[in-house]
Amino acid sequence: MLGMRDLKAQDLHGLTPEAIKALAAQMLEHIERQASELERRQQLIERKDRDIAWRDAKLEKVNFELARLKRWKFGAKTEAMSAEQRRLFEETLAEDEASLQAQLERLREEAAAQAPARPKTPPRRPRREALPAHLRRVEHHHEPENTTCTTPQCGAPMTRIGEDVSERLDIVPAEFFVHRHIYGKWACRCCQTLKQAPAAPEVIDGGMPASGLLAHTLISRFADHLPYYRQETINARSGVHTPRSTLAAWAGQAGAALEPLYDAHKRFVLGCRVLHGDETPVALLDPGAGKTRRAYVWAYARSHHDPTPGVVYDFCLGRGAQYPVAFLGGDERMGQRRWAGTLLTDRYSAYDTVLDVRVYPDRRAAACVAHARRKFDELAKAAVSPLAEEAIRRFARIYEIEAELGRLQDDERQQARQELAKPLWGKLKKWLELERQLVADGGTTAGAIDYTLNHWPALTRHLDDGAVPIDNNHLERQIKPWAMGRKAWMFVGSELAGQRAAMVMSLVQSARLNGHDPWAYLSDVLRRLPAQLNSRIEELLPHRWTAPAQHRDTARP
Repeated sequence: MLGMRDLKAQDLHGLTPEAIKALAAQMLEHIERQASELERRQQLIERKDRDIAWRDAKLEKVNFELARLKRWKFGAKTEAMSAEQRRLFEETLAEDEASLQAQLERLREEAAAQAPARPKTPPRRPRREALPAHLRRVEHHHEPENTTCTTPQCGAPMTRIGEDVSERLDIVPAEFFVHRHIYGKWACRCCQTLKQAPAAPEVIDGGMPASGLLAHTLISRFADHLPYYRQETINARSGVHTPRSTLAAWAGQAGAALEPLYDAHKRFVLGCRVLHGDETPVALLDPGAGKTRRAYVWAYARSHHDPTPGVVYDFCLGRGAQYPVAFLGGDERMGQRRWAGTLLTDRYSAYDTVLDVRVYPDRRAAACVAHARRKFDELAKAAVSPLAEEAIRRFARIYEIEAELGRLQDDERQQARQELAKPLWGKLKKWLELERQLVADGGTTAGAIDYTLNHWPALTRHLDDGAVPIDNNHLERQIKPWAMGRKAWMFVGSELAGQRAAMVMSLVQSARLNGHDPWAYLSDVLRRLPAQLNSRIEELLPHRWTAPAQHRDTARP
């Protein structure tokens, strides 16, 4: 019998019914084998496609991590230079540039003196900003020795028709001076009674430092991040001996005096219904182990849109949820109610406990949009995902709208967000959901999209409340002083020292936010604190403090 592959058209005419049945059975069997083979190949292709997709996602993740590592290793050096190395580099560059400019100017003058005089266009000089008007001016008058006309056959006295004024900035190093408090004694010879003015109360009773020196020590330590041994050396250049142990003791006593003001400031910051929240690590000395351990500073700030700014820090031994729960939980004995409102944070899991609606139904979570955008920005810098650039462009349009709404009132901002920003957020969500279907699981691109979609309600919380900022950048800027301090003092000596640093920096940084000079604020506060009634302690808070017309602790030239 002919096989199916050997069968020709003319052979079909003479086949018997049995042969046709056999041929049909053979054809069906062949079709089944082909279908089975096709199914097997299709499964193989699908498995290979999955393997390829997994390898692509893995390759994307590895490339991303490699690019980020290179950026940290090479590109991050330029970022690190922005703190110390870059500052030294820029200072050296400025010195070299000024030196070369001076040499070039001198060479030009020498060449001009040797060359024949010819008119030329004066070079354009960059405009220099005027020196601040509040600086003390020391005038130096320069007049000709002889104001008689030198023209032959004239000799008449000349008339002053004007003057040219040039200003140069100078500095006098820090000057120590001594307050002499002289208390006159008055006696009645008849009654044999004595009368004398009471001594002015001081933060350190019977101590040597006045409030200005105490403020200078605290500002140098917690705002300028100068360790006590450096302050000791600086003070010694002025002939004043202040051992580091003495400076530390002054700071400890001043910190204890500021504690009631810190508690009042904490109540003020937590009085805002919209808070920023974040945390940053600091090294804490562990003498028993002979090394340092990791502690944390938790920071809370009033909303970026609040007209009265303020920030408060809380030094804690860990990063667990129990610390923000306790800080925001209030204290009935101190008259502090449990905080309620909207907390804007990153998506660190500890905040889930703080914002658990089953325990705290009066709290709501808001997420930082900058964190979501940053994940796509890292993908774009690593050049491992083509959709990252489009995501950044979409976020940029949202931020452009937000920038125009900064000066509006909360209700006006909410209405504008609903009209202008909400449609863009809706388009962004639809686009991310479509792109997610095309992206393999396990990759960094999928992670960036999942982060945004999984936290969508918290990321868009600001659309429903005009008082909620779009991101947490405001508080991140208030945490930078701690990052700068870590590089200077390396570690915190004890838990009590960390708490004292948190108190002082809360007041100093809030004074800056309210436009005050930190030293002027702290000096006046330390001067007034010993005589300030507890019922009026809030008058010394940074947002209520006004600079006095003249500080009693300030020497005037």
